[in-house]
This record gives sequence, structure tokens and C-alpha cells, in this order.
Amino acid sequence: MSTDAREAPDNPYVEDPPTEFEPVEDLTEAAARRQAEQLREAIRYHDRRYYVETDPVIPDRTYDALFSRLEELEATFDLRTADSPTRQVGGESLDEFDTVEHVAPMLSIDSSGEAADVYDFDRRVHELLGLSQTAGESSGQSSLDAYADGSVEYFCEPKFDGVSIEVIYEDGRYARAATRGDGRRGDDVTANVRTIRSIPLRLSGDYPEFLAVRGEVYIPRDAFQAYNRERVERGDEPFANPRNAAAGTLRQLDPAVTAERPLDCFFFDVLDSSYGFETHSERQAALPTWGLKVNERAALADDIEDAIDYRDRLVEDRDDLDYEVDGAVIKVNDLEQCDRLGATSRAPRWAYAYKLPARTEETTVRDIVVQVGRTGRLTPVALLDPVDVSGVTVSRASLHNPDQIAELGVAVGDRVRIQRAGDVIPYVDEVVENGGDGHFEFPERCPVCDSAVEFDGPLAFCTGGLACPAQLKRAIEHYVSRGGLDIEGLGEQRLDQLIETGLVESIPDLYDLRMADLARLDGWGERSARNLLDELEAKKEPRLDAFLAALGVREVGPTTATSLAREFGSLDAVMAADEDELQEVDDVGPTVAREVREFFGSERNREVIEALRERGVEPQAVDVETSDALDGLTFVFTGALDGYTRGEAQELVERHGANATSSVSGNTDYLVAGDNPGGSKLDDAEEEDVPVLDRDGFEELLAERGVEVDAASA
Repeated sequence: MSTDAREAPDNPYVEDPPTEFEPVEDLTEAAARRQAEQLREAIRYHDRRYYVETDPVIPDRTYDALFSRLEELEATFDLRTADSPTRQVGGESLDEFDTVEHVAPMLSIDSSGEAADVYDFDRRVHELLGLSQTAGESSGQSSLDAYADGSVEYFCEPKFDGVSIEVIYEDGRYARAATRGDGRRGDDVTANVRTIRSIPLRLSGDYPEFLAVRGEVYIPRDAFQAYNRERVERGDEPFANPRNAAAGTLRQLDPAVTAERPLDCFFFDVLDSSYGFETHSERQAALPTWGLKVNERAALADDIEDAIDYRDRLVEDRDDLDYEVDGAVIKVNDLEQCDRLGATSRAPRWAYAYKLPARTEETTVRDIVVQVGRTGRLTPVALLDPVDVSGVTVSRASLHNPDQIAELGVAVGDRVRIQRAGDVIPYVDEVVENGGDGHFEFPERCPVCDSAVEFDGPLAFCTGGLACPAQLKRAIEHYVSRGGLDIEGLGEQRLDQLIETGLVESIPDLYDLRMADLARLDGWGERSARNLLDELEAKKEPRLDAFLAALGVREVGPTTATSLAREFGSLDAVMAADEDELQEVDDVGPTVAREVREFFGSERNREVIEALRERGVEPQAVDVETSDALDGLTFVFTGALDGYTRGEAQELVERHGANATSSVSGNTDYLVAGDNPGGSKLDDAEEEDVPVLDRDGFEELLAERGVEVDAASA
């Protein structure tokens, strides 16, 4: 069957396709197979119109209906094929990437941001090709009239700031993709690149039997800002720039993750094929006839002056492009001349990149998004065109609060100057040029859960509590952190993994995890899974003050939590206390009392606490002993101490005046080592001459200092 639906006039899904279909159960297998073939053919055609020709002929909603129907047919009748468009929505996870040889070297390109270096490149090209320079011309500059034997024609294209890949087609079918790697070998990313919708799984037109092409995977700027907006709103760190985002996405071991991210690709070179071409421009023209997307800004230049003008136009237009560029690639157009020029071990002699100046300090606000923190605080964040500030690429900047937004008068589209406070936190210093209307209006509803926003002076807070997904993620992170119940084995990356896979959607879900759930996750072994489950089980009877701190009640830190636990003795008593009773507690004023009352007055928060109790979590009332018996000492703990969790041991010494740190240094007084201690900490202790104590030695030290050992198990 033809790969170009325009050659199939009987295909009903090409022009004005229907979007209502008869039930699949009413179809015969033969009818379903025929409809699936027509849908694949039509979807390939519509993909080409959308991605390659940028001229779609059907609305997105209609396309989605056709795609969903194809998925339904393939699933019901087991009709999926290797090159079906539905294969571009994910696949089996990988354990690791294999390394593969490229069919031809993927070389680097020499580059410079100085025009004099570009003229030198042109001079070298002419000299190597035997084109003589006329008398009286400077060797530092070239022009059309400078050469007696004529000038060299150049092919110019943007130098994309993305990730280079090699893609191979055999008999018109997608076969393999690899990253550039060292130029001769790269990572096999076939499964991930398959998910990029602008890369066809089957070529169209009069394609060669074998084709290896080079492309640049990138994330469009609009899509990058939209994706960063989603990440910020749900409490994740945004990507620094589109290139880093694209590179990280291509290296995901789970192709389904890659499929969710907005990758795109421009093709710009033929590495090997059964076709013969005479020029780079001919190659460029052939690519879209095979269904491969190219960049529309590629152009011929009569000489090096025209090529430099091409780069200068890119500088002027870069802010209007929907992709990041960092230069103009200037290639000798004639392929026979390219062969004569050859290459060094790392770069061709027939190509040069004239780089664009870096954006520094001034940039454009592309979006303003409101981030919701763990306590519900709403923080406005400006998403920017990536800009270099003091040697660091910045793609976002804080706007602090609604008052600052109004004072700056900042809006989406404005050109702004960025500063970094203490070389760490970037912020918008001033609006240089207005590009929007008025200023950004702070929302009255939470952008994540649509709960009402309340203001406390210049600060804004979401009233959704644990019902707000953004607060929930941060709440889970806090619950397991050292400031909460100190559940080891759940760092940010692993917790993100549990949340993204749907295993943890609330705090109580942590206690529903099973070995089978964890064993199927990438990076988890039986030992790490068992350690986590044992840790969760051991923390089912936390001290009341630790549990109160872990809940993340606004304004309630460890000290206030301890005061509440001492005063009320039980969780039920704290939950039942009114504001007047709460204010009778040391460290609790009107603001803290109101926050505590509002937290425990929330039906959703009470449901979470009840669900925890149903899973066996029951906070224990304790008489918390404190002293300065260990004042001035610094401890580090490693391994499993019989009778203590690491968090309990750390908290014990801290209650008696000591410091507990995570790494051994010259300031460490004791390393306390239990079973299966970390080798690096023991090595550090030996190097720093730090005494190492086992459990018995630790308790003997406590007893010598007058610390009751029984307090350790409290």
C-alpha cells in the first residue's frame, strides 16, 4: 500500500474524515484490518502535513479521533504493526543503552563568534580548492571580487541548540537511532526516538533502499515553557534550558516518559544512502519528499559575505524563532568540493559555525507561573528565554510576591534585566522594554486545585491543604524527610518515581507499598525495597512531636511540635484543642494557633490522619527529655543500630545539645557505626582520626555524660 495517502483516493480518512465509527464488536476481523490499514495510511499523511509541510488539513480533535480509533482496533483485534503510528506513544522500559557504531562519522564543526575567523575559513577553503586570490586583497577578508577563479557557493542553515542523532531507514522503514556520542559510536536510543511524532516510522515518496540521516532533536520554545510551567506548578524543578531537557529526555530508560515530553526534530544531512547528490542544497530538498522535517530558514549564499549576512539576520530574528539557535552553519554547497577539502580527525574542512552572541542579563519573559509550595504558599515565577547571568544559564526568576509584580509592572512579553542575589537566586531587577499589557494579575484561585487564595500581608496561600496535589507532593516529601519522620531510602528521586508510577498518591499510600510494587521499578533491588518496607514499619509508632512536625502544619516546626506534644499528650487532644487552648502553649501565639486549628479543622486533612491510623500509624505520647549534656559534640551515624533508627539516634543526641551531621569531617567527634556501615564514612573517619563507636560504645558514652539510655527507645 502506498505510504502517501494522497495517492489513495479511496481512503475515507484523508479529506473530511468521519469521527464516529461503528462499534468494534460489529466488525469482522477482515473489516477491522482494512480499516486499520486505512487509518495508518491517513495518519501518516496527516503527520506529514502537520510536521513537515506545516499545513494540516484536519483539526486536532479529528486527528485524535482517528488515532484513538486505530488504537482501539489494534488492541481489540491484535493488529499492531512495527511501524504503526501508535508505536510512537511509548514502549517497554530499557535496562540500559547499548552502544552502536555510526554508519559514517558524525563530526563536530569548528566555530567562532568573530567575523575575522569566518573570513579566514573562507580563505582556507579557496586555498585548498586552488582558487587564487587577486593581488592587493587582504588575506583577512574575502569578497566576491577577491578571487580570480570565482567564489565558492555556501549552503547556510541555523545551528540548532539541541541533541544530534543518527536515524537509519531500511526499505523505507524506521530501523535505528543513536546519539552522536564520540562521533563514531553513540547510545542506541531507538525506542525513545520512535516516540517523536515528527520522525516518521515509514518514509514516503521515492525513498532510497538504505538511508542514514542526521538530525537535531530539540524542544520547541513554546512547548518548553509550557512544560516548565507544568513542572513548576506541581512543585518540580524546571529544566534549565531546552537543550538540557531534550538530552535528558532522550536518555530516559522508559520510552513512555520520552513520549510524554514535547520533543521535535529537524533533519539536515544525509550520512549515507543509495542516492547520489551533487550539493547540500539538493540533499536538503530531498529530505521533505521522504517525509523528513527540515528547517525553512536554510538558504544558499553566493559568497562568504552573503553567509555572514545570513548569520546576522539570525541574530535579529532569534527571539521570534520557536527553537533555540546558537549560530549559523556555513557549508560549502558543492559535494565534490567537500570531498576535496576533506576533514581533520574531529571536524570537516568544508563547514564552519559562525556563533551568535550569548544572551546576557537581558531576556524576555515568556510566561509567569504561580508555584505552590508545601505550606500552600503561592510564589510567582517568571519563565524566561534562557540567559547567561554570571556564567550560569538562567531560565526562571523569582518575582517574590504580588506586590513586587505590581511594583515592577512586569508582564508576559516584557524584556527584563535579570540579577542573581548572592550568585544563587535569580530575580527580575527591572523591566527594560514593555512587550505586554499592564502587569500580571495574581490569581484568586489556586492554579493547581482551584481552591480559594487567601492573602497574609504580601504573601498568598492556597486554602486547599492536602487536597491540593502540589501541596500533597511536597507534603509527602516533608513527611519522609529528616524534618518529618526521617524515613531512610526515600530520597527525592525515588519518591518522584513512586509518585509518577501512581504507587503513591497520598501519604497513607506509603504504608501500602509491597515488595512486588518496588521490585518492578528501575533501580530498585530486593535489599533496598526490603530496607524501605522495614523502615516504614518501624516508623508506625512515631513520637507525637515528630508526627506533628511531619504533617507539615504551617508555622509548626520541631520546637513548636514538641511544645504541643508536651502540653496535650495525645494527637486527639491536639486535634480537638481550640485557639484559646492552643495559645496557652509556650511558643504558640495567635497566628500559630489559627494555623493549627485550620489544619485540623480541614475534613481532607482529618481523612488523611484517619487513613494513617487505619494502616497502623499511631503517634506515641512521650516525656521529651532535654539537656546540654552533649553540648559541643558532633556525631555522624552509619549503618543499622539495634534498637534505634538513625533518625532516633540523631534526635537523641540533638535533644542533649550535640550536632548530628551526615558526613565525616575534621569537626566530627564520633562516628557511630551499626550493622552494614557505609565504607566511605569508615574510610573518612580513619583519615580524619575520628573515633568509631559501636552501639555499646555509644551507650557507654551517653551514660558517662548522664544521658539516660532508656530515652533512646522513647
